[in-house]
Amino acid sequence: MSSPKRKYSAIERELIRALTTACETAKSEIVGFQWLTHEVDYEEFPQSLVVTWVFDSEANRERALASADKARMLELTLAAFDEVGISVSSVAEHVAFSVEQPARGKRGQGH
Repeated sequence: MSSPKRKYSAIERELIRALTTACETAKSEIVGFQWLTHEVDYEEFPQSLVVTWVFDSEANRERALASADKARMLELTLAAFDEVGISVSSVAEHVAFSVEQPARGKRGQGH
């Protein structure tokens, strides 16, 4: 029997792989999209899982959110979750949109 830590480690690896695919797809489709990252507390999984889509400017973020690009980002996120077997009632509750901050150290778990 595998330990919970090992189980979450496997989910994390698969999630990173699936989100990397989503990220690469979005970079070629969505103007101003730069990268995405995720945060999760596996003690409260999957409720705590949040994927943040990061843009190069507030103008591009706002434009994307006011267009079909928002639905596309939600679709790509849900596809990544589905690929890993993560079930959520509303993918929109697990997605955030941000603007890239000036470089001041490392970004975290960017994809």
